[in-house]
Amino acid sequence: MACRAFHPSPRLSHVSSLLRRLPLAFQGFHSSARTHQEKGTIDGIPYSSLTVGVPLETFPNERRVAVTPQNAALLRKKGFADVLVEKNAGVHAQFTDDMYIAAGAKLVSREELFKASDITLKVRPPILGQEVDLLKEGTTLISFLYPIQNKDTVDALALRKVNALAMDMIPRISRAQVFDALSSMANISGYKAVLEASNHFGRFLSGQVTAAGFVSLGKSPRGKFWLLEQVRVDHAYCHSRLLSFGITGVAGLSAIGTARRLGAIVRGFDTRSEAREQVQSLGAEFLEVSVKEEGGGGGGYAKIMSKEFIDAEMALFMEQAKDVDIIITTALIPGKPAPKLITNEMVAAMKQGSVIVDLAAEAGGNCEATKPGEIVIKNGVSVIGYADLPSRLPTQSSTLYSNNVTKFLLSLGKDGRFFLDLEDEVTRGALVTHKGSILPPVPRTLPPPVAPPPISAKEEAATKALTPFQKASREVATITAGMGGLVALGKSTGTAFMDNFFTFGLAGLVGYRVVWNVAPALHSPLMSVTNAISGMVGIGGLFVMGGGYFPGTIPQALGALSVLLASVNVAGGFIITKRMLDMFKRPTDPPEYSYLYGIPAVVFTGGFLAAVSTGMAGLVQAGYLASSILCIGSLSGLGSQATARQGNALGILGVSSGILASLAAVGFPPEVLVQFAGVAAIGGGLGTIIGRRITATELPQMVAMLHSVVGLAAVLTSVGSVMQDLSHVTTLHLVTAYLGVVIGGITFTGSIVAFLKLAGRMSSKPLALPAKHLVNSTIFGANVVAMSGFVSMAPAVPAVAAGYLGVSTLLSFIQGFTTTAAIGGADMPVVICVLNSYSGFALVAEGFMLDNPLLVTVGSLIGVSGSILSYIMCVAMNRSLTNVLFGGISSGAVQETTKIEGTITQTNIDDTVDALSNADNVILVVGYGMAVAKAQYAISEICSILRSRGVNVRFAIHPVAGRMPGQCNVLLAEASVPYDIVLEMDEINDDFKETDVTLVIGANDTVNPIALEAGSPIAGMPVLHAWKSKQVIVMKRGMASGYVKRIAENFRGSDVPNPMFYMPGTKMLFGDAKDSCDAIKRGLESRAQ
Repeated sequence: MACRAFHPSPRLSHVSSLLRRLPLAFQGFHSSARTHQEKGTIDGIPYSSLTVGVPLETFPNERRVAVTPQNAALLRKKGFADVLVEKNAGVHAQFTDDMYIAAGAKLVSREELFKASDITLKVRPPILGQEVDLLKEGTTLISFLYPIQNKDTVDALALRKVNALAMDMIPRISRAQVFDALSSMANISGYKAVLEASNHFGRFLSGQVTAAGFVSLGKSPRGKFWLLEQVRVDHAYCHSRLLSFGITGVAGLSAIGTARRLGAIVRGFDTRSEAREQVQSLGAEFLEVSVKEEGGGGGGYAKIMSKEFIDAEMALFMEQAKDVDIIITTALIPGKPAPKLITNEMVAAMKQGSVIVDLAAEAGGNCEATKPGEIVIKNGVSVIGYADLPSRLPTQSSTLYSNNVTKFLLSLGKDGRFFLDLEDEVTRGALVTHKGSILPPVPRTLPPPVAPPPISAKEEAATKALTPFQKASREVATITAGMGGLVALGKSTGTAFMDNFFTFGLAGLVGYRVVWNVAPALHSPLMSVTNAISGMVGIGGLFVMGGGYFPGTIPQALGALSVLLASVNVAGGFIITKRMLDMFKRPTDPPEYSYLYGIPAVVFTGGFLAAVSTGMAGLVQAGYLASSILCIGSLSGLGSQATARQGNALGILGVSSGILASLAAVGFPPEVLVQFAGVAAIGGGLGTIIGRRITATELPQMVAMLHSVVGLAAVLTSVGSVMQDLSHVTTLHLVTAYLGVVIGGITFTGSIVAFLKLAGRMSSKPLALPAKHLVNSTIFGANVVAMSGFVSMAPAVPAVAAGYLGVSTLLSFIQGFTTTAAIGGADMPVVICVLNSYSGFALVAEGFMLDNPLLVTVGSLIGVSGSILSYIMCVAMNRSLTNVLFGGISSGAVQETTKIEGTITQTNIDDTVDALSNADNVILVVGYGMAVAKAQYAISEICSILRSRGVNVRFAIHPVAGRMPGQCNVLLAEASVPYDIVLEMDEINDDFKETDVTLVIGANDTVNPIALEAGSPIAGMPVLHAWKSKQVIVMKRGMASGYVKRIAENFRGSDVPNPMFYMPGTKMLFGDAKDSCDAIKRGLESRAQ
């Protein structure tokens, strides 16, 4: 059977070249729906006036049927008057007459069917002198036709004024992929070819361990087994000396995949260089000749090769024939005999018992020994020339062909009316005869081959690697500067500062190592648990609290309020973390016995209190050490989902032991202890309520709000500490208290703005402040001046110092607002990470102020954690932190505005269900749009259905897919998606090329290939390479952009196009994501039934 398929290059070598080619691929034709809408007319015949006929295929050995009962029911549902099926038409494909009757079809005789049918659907071309004469005048025929080979049949159809549409002539464009019956049959042919070869080969395709020992292909002369000596299958696929529309791509790749799954060693050959990656992606070895010549003529076609190339090619085939066991050939040239690739000499050179499967047998064969429809034994080699391989899997091939032909029929018209629109590219391309005339074939224009873009001298210089000396020199310079800086710092400061700085430095190094080992999927729990630990800012409030059952002074009231706010953070943070981590728990996980962690809590508390009663000694430092180690262990536990819940328990123990040690250090009287217990209980109760009510979708804004609580608590503690006793404060105390106010104030108002933007209560667009950089710089300068005045005036004139501190507090609040409000909503994920680090550094300042090593340690951990997460998010957007916080993408950085011209290919739920049902490998790319639509539960069920059918389903997550790091992982875990199939961008990007279907749900901008184009607004941004998949289905409400559009709005006020939407392998499924996912789930369930 002569077949063809469209195979785009698996890689997007350069986006600009794609943009230039798109207009060529889509110009000159219109869809039928659009054409008739523009005409403003309603023509055609209503479905209710048409009868569809499905005759029994009478071609020898043909076992397929054109329409299955399922599609017969679909045609009836669409409104066709009748679907007539010849008796026993589907019996060879396991579709009984009763099944057709149940589907609403009518069983009739052959004569009745041809007499009554207005549209006849067949598989094979009508047989001349038999079926052609039965077709009534003016009817429409849709079938394989091969008009060049069957000229007499075409002439007879024209005489009877039959409108004949050839399934084999449908154009190779993206919109017509769902009608591509040739590819469907070629896929089956490649699969069946390997099974036939295996059946006639007579040995295992791979080494096997049996009761008789290890079985391989044979023994060496010395009697030793060669364990790696498995069957080698050589595919001379896609070989053509002329322009070929053969099954070369689909059939060959299908055969390679099947042979690899059966354990064979596979080799592939193709004249086109881009086929190398396709072959290698399936695990096969790609063969090449010594003559370097490109065989691709553009658009998936091959071109005529030179004589030198052909000679080298035949020499290669002879060499391979001597070595391999099975050869499968698929080379075809439409309208001409198949090229002879395997000569009789090559057959004679093959080993005894070898097999050749010639998929081009119907066109004369690629092997000189081939006899169409027969098996020939020549020189001990079996040459299989079956011309009916798809018919040898009749149920599967009938199902696929029925889907193709039914969808094609339903595309011929609009709004329940059937008509042939000659301006439509697909209809005109397939139409062979029309109203008694034979139409000339539509010329297929080949796009020119894409030349790789030249590399500029600047880019080439940037890619040069450092020499070993340069690398070593830079490392030595960095170490020298660091060591020298420490000497200068020690000389210019005192012992108290350096003691705390020593703690800060070591804790930062430990935190750096620990946080980088946290699993990316657990970055949301990481932010939540660091939020909870940052509640230890209330320890500073303990040192300010006093009075009796109630505070007696303003500083004491500020200290009590700080403890209350910190308690909200501690309780809420740990509860939210526990809820998130419980989502990652799998039914197969071993029991964890979390209640046992109460034992060390009781032992430590009892022992500590008993020891305190006999004297303090070094108990406070011991408590601080235990708390610090436990907090480090808490973050370390987030290295994997298996230990994450243990990490949360360690965090609770760490904070509790730190608070206990601090209470012992303060030495409160019973009345103040009661006051502390009261405010802590109120705060803890509020935090518990918040933690239990929050949903996974609301996590980002809640994390931002908890950051604001920490910031405000730091401000209150710093102010209260200074006001408590100005007469004995040191300069270090004053400076760090002032820094605590500044950092805490910026964190407080900045976090509130982030909360409002993330919650949708404030416009996500950046606030256009006039001269915003000047405003922020002025506020910063004023703060520096105020700090100088505060430090100099504090001991002598407390009132003036208090005024300076009050001004600083107000300026910090303003700067937090102006800085964050000027950042667009798209950058809020980075902002909350930065604010997370600010809350940690506010704790560090408080630790320096109170000379408290515990606060310095945990503050350093949190600051490093937030900084690393900020870095990860910025790298994922290919932007600097300075760019996010204080600028934007400079308009000058973008050289030109990219405009894409082309056609969007829409799809529907049924086609999406078909694609998923027929796929072996599926990747789901999810983003924040999934969270907005609350589609994660339906997606989880889709995943479960596909996995239960043996489909390899995985999820791809981009670092900026959610509104905070790791949010999409939490959402999927909430819906019970196994975390081990949810992979990060770097883990899965190389797998797209082996994927049958990629479904993009609410993550449209993280798959934008324009990021590979220099000069685009998102140039250099790492993206998921979804376009490399064989088929991509994108769910969108409409054609508006999301994340990258918001980036562009932030900085340039323009949109960023996505070329992937216009690629041949991409289809758009418009509508609400949740509704679409629910419909897909129902479709998959109905298929299973």
